[in-house]
Amino acid sequence: MGKRKAAANYLDLVPRRQVAGWHAGEDGLVTLEVEHRGVVHTLAQKLLHKPRISYIHLDEMGSFVWPLIDGACTVGDLAGPVKERFGEAAEPLYPRLVRYFQVLESYGFVALGREK
Repeated sequence: MGKRKAAANYLDLVPRRQVAGWHAGEDGLVTLEVEHRGVVHTLAQKLLHKPRISYIHLDEMGSFVWPLIDGACTVGDLAGPVKERFGEAAEPLYPRLVRYFQVLESYGFVALGREK
């Protein structure tokens, strides 16, 4: 996707998970299981003893949002449940939520599309 200018544009995007493996621990925190594939990763695993799977631990808010990503709700749709759960602790809500999805997208953990 090209550059996105305003937070309002992000609120209309629909996130879709690109990480197949994940689980929530007893504490409710989500851990993503990211498998490293490809020639470069295979070489790094063999030569540098890098792990085949990395475990990414999400914070409390990220762990709340991750299971809500269903490929149908927009980023803006997810703001309501986050506000309800975290109240003032979620503020500034929209910029924070947009930044969260920007980071997830930059690492390839989600894809953001326009279809609802």
